[in-house]
Amino acid sequence: MAPTPIVDVNQQTAADMKAARSRTSISVQTVRNYLHGGPQVWDLYERLSKILVQEPLFDKQHRDFLGRTDQFIRAAAIINRLDELRRMHNWSEEEYTTASSLLSEAMSTILHDRAFQPVFLGQGSPTLMENYWDLVCEKGIQGCYLQTELGHGTNVARLETTSTYIPETQEFEINSPSLTSTKWWIGALGKTATHGIVQAKLIMPDGKDMGPHLFLVQLRSLEDHKPLQGITVGDIGPKASGGMAAHDQGFARFDHVRIPRTNMFSKFAEVTMEGNYIQPPHAKLSYGGMTYMRATSVNSLHFCPIGLTIYSSMIPVAGWTIAKAATVAIRYTTVRRQGEPDAKGLERQVLTYPSTYYRLLPILSRAFVFIELGRYTMKALTQMQQQLASRDTSLLPEMHALLCGLKVFVTTHGIIDIETARRSMGGHGYSAFAGLGRLYINYLPSATFEGDNFVLDGQLVRAATKLCKAVLSSTSDVSKLPPSSAYLRLLSTASKAPPQVTASTWHDVQSVVLLLEWRAALMVKNFTQTPASGDVDASVNQRLAKAVTEAFVAAQVGEMINNLANLPSEDAKAVGCLYRLYLLTCAESALVDLLSVGLIRHTGTGDPTQDLRLAVKALCIEVLPNAIGLTDAFGFSDWSLDSALGVFDGRVYEALWQRVQMEPMNKDEVTPAYAPHIRPLLQRGQAAAQQKMKLKSRL
Repeated sequence: MAPTPIVDVNQQTAADMKAARSRTSISVQTVRNYLHGGPQVWDLYERLSKILVQEPLFDKQHRDFLGRTDQFIRAAAIINRLDELRRMHNWSEEEYTTASSLLSEAMSTILHDRAFQPVFLGQGSPTLMENYWDLVCEKGIQGCYLQTELGHGTNVARLETTSTYIPETQEFEINSPSLTSTKWWIGALGKTATHGIVQAKLIMPDGKDMGPHLFLVQLRSLEDHKPLQGITVGDIGPKASGGMAAHDQGFARFDHVRIPRTNMFSKFAEVTMEGNYIQPPHAKLSYGGMTYMRATSVNSLHFCPIGLTIYSSMIPVAGWTIAKAATVAIRYTTVRRQGEPDAKGLERQVLTYPSTYYRLLPILSRAFVFIELGRYTMKALTQMQQQLASRDTSLLPEMHALLCGLKVFVTTHGIIDIETARRSMGGHGYSAFAGLGRLYINYLPSATFEGDNFVLDGQLVRAATKLCKAVLSSTSDVSKLPPSSAYLRLLSTASKAPPQVTASTWHDVQSVVLLLEWRAALMVKNFTQTPASGDVDASVNQRLAKAVTEAFVAAQVGEMINNLANLPSEDAKAVGCLYRLYLLTCAESALVDLLSVGLIRHTGTGDPTQDLRLAVKALCIEVLPNAIGLTDAFGFSDWSLDSALGVFDGRVYEALWQRVQMEPMNKDEVTPAYAPHIRPLLQRGQAAAQQKMKLKSRL
């Protein structure tokens, strides 16, 4: 047996990272520009990053040592400094939003930018805009969006807070009639916000309930920040596992608080001075808090519904969040050596083990897909806003169903993928300095906020079955189906029979896309044709929503692959491998469905799924040499990743050692806990042991 080479492990990690970069066949710069939407976008990121990195307040390395109150105070200081920089550098709205995103910090004012301000743009009447818009856009007031209550969240129709119109004084009276009507989980409400947009049931003078509408309510004094009379407001306390510690999610109760009639957001629905109700063109424009807003991405969206905009923004956010997890884990497992020797006699790089690359490379593929998918949703919303501008709401139901499905899909994957990446790094992955524990716990609530994922599944299924019935009854022209429902064309009488699955299926992109579309079509058809008295399994909504969403995403990935012709051949090949890997792992996760609807059949000999699994393995091996180059293309700096295990130069052990030296507990050789607690414990034990030894010596 050959002797094991003696190496400096820390030096070896740097050498391994350098070697991994030398093996990449792509132009990192070209793929980076592709991911970011062009060189101009990347140039903007670089320019703003240089400003942010120079700010001592934005240093991230000490935040893990702070308690919750200190984290909140630090976040408030960051918000203040960011606004100072905005004015100092005369940033545009796009530049300010990009800088906020680059910081990757928990900032309570994000709700002001993404919910409060957009509602003004979308639903504010001319009077309301005249009175408040300058304060809103200049951040002279800080806003929040009060929808969720202690007793109700996703079910907006059952919210209890009331807003009763009083024609004699031309005022609305905001009231919390019960404990469960307390507004709860409201971002920035706990300690920051001065004003809030309150979702409350509109009660007319005759007592008629017109359903939830939006009202502007001042919460705190602009002189001393104290809550106004009749308003009880505070923070709801720490979240699970210390997540989102810097956010002041809050509660609020209203005791018959009066506001002017003009404080109703009345661009679509309005109450006249006399107390008459003017109906909106579409119920969801007021019921769902729908509004126009400016997009914060590089693609100017101008206007779109706020609920849908939040969902659409969650798609690229999921992509970039997964990208961070993939970057850290792939970099670390590239330089981490463990176990059996390689050809050089060194321990094998962890990433080269099938059990590791099979977990991490599909995560990398989803990051690429979700980032690109985010651009598609922005384009779709742009089309819808053009129609909404002329009060045409025909696209609203379809877009709502699509984005419900995508929200569930990307957040579910995001949560699983971050944790999978963390676990791939072994014990060191559990360290806060790895960065993925923090990333995971802060991303975890995305499965619940803005609509619980399990509830949203049901909304998508209802829309799918409604359209399916129309297709089956031949009352719907399949040529006019929207992209999100295009899979239902397969159920028309003119459609061909489902394809036969062979080993070659997994090597043809369009065959895999078609297979996933057939899976969705047959599953929705079977469910739609289930008799009303028939029984269905408890997970049917989740399975159907997943199948429908994956069919749509697969079709989009097929288009992404076609559009890669604009990239140089080597770059197109590498990115195309990732997209194909996404499709195959999607099909692999759908095997139970594919078997149950008969798209894959067991002939009695061999394993009908083995060809797919071998194709997945082959693609992983093909992607592996470019793994570091593809993660470098995300463009994350060490500052933005804030991970000792994801450092660019690969010197992970050195970085981890340096982080440990920052631990405040290490400043004292002897802990302050020694004298009052540890020493008495030891002394009692030592005295008892001595007593036992004396007794033994007498025997």
